[in-house]
Amino acid sequence: MTAKPLVAVTGASSGIGEATARSFSAAGHPVLLMARRIERLEAMRLPNSVCRQVDVRDRAVLAAAVRDAEAKFGPVDMMFANAGVARLGDIGKQDPADWDEMIAININGVMNSVHAVMSGMMERRHGTLVMMSSIAGRKVYPDHTVYCGTKYFVHGVAESLREYLSGYDVRVIVISPGIIETEVLDGVRDPVTLANYKANKAAIGGGIGAEHVANLILDAYNLPQNALVQEICITPTRQKY
Repeated sequence: MTAKPLVAVTGASSGIGEATARSFSAAGHPVLLMARRIERLEAMRLPNSVCRQVDVRDRAVLAAAVRDAEAKFGPVDMMFANAGVARLGDIGKQDPADWDEMIAININGVMNSVHAVMSGMMERRHGTLVMMSSIAGRKVYPDHTVYCGTKYFVHGVAESLREYLSGYDVRVIVISPGIIETEVLDGVRDPVTLANYKANKAAIGGGIGAEHVANLILDAYNLPQNALVQEICITPTRQKY
């Protein structure tokens, strides 16, 4: 056991997930790192960490990873449901398999992450759920149709969970980033969509570092349990929409 409680992060192998895991680890928290690319998790070599190869679509595997980490470090006090994929593209031409993947990971994966820890947090009357959305969960963008839908889902479910869990003193925080320097573009297969995204990103001088998002999450988590930052919406200063 360690002095600080366990933090769990899905999609911890890169981007905001990796940055958040590093930020909480540096602050003295044991961390459960979950992602499909376990070699990247292990290469981080974070102290007091448990690394598990997890596809968030597999509810049983995710729950087993949580149980393993809790057996070593005690209950998960924060779950960052971060894993996601952006298969952006022209909705009239896009392969519906891309829709299926986004729905399965960005929606079902988030709910599987919540399910793995929520009952324990309710019993302890303590905990924080951090749910990854996007500025695309607040407004729509060209070639983002299904992706936006998955992020609007996160906003809607988070609002309901926040109300439901408030009586148990469990916090729900939504993260809504704009353009961040991550691997999100790796999921874009449509060449026109990809070119347009890159052009817009270049026009505003690029995205901002994932570490800025991670540090905001840590700051929000460190508030007293009776103080809640409901949503963190962060974009580059030059991002107009």
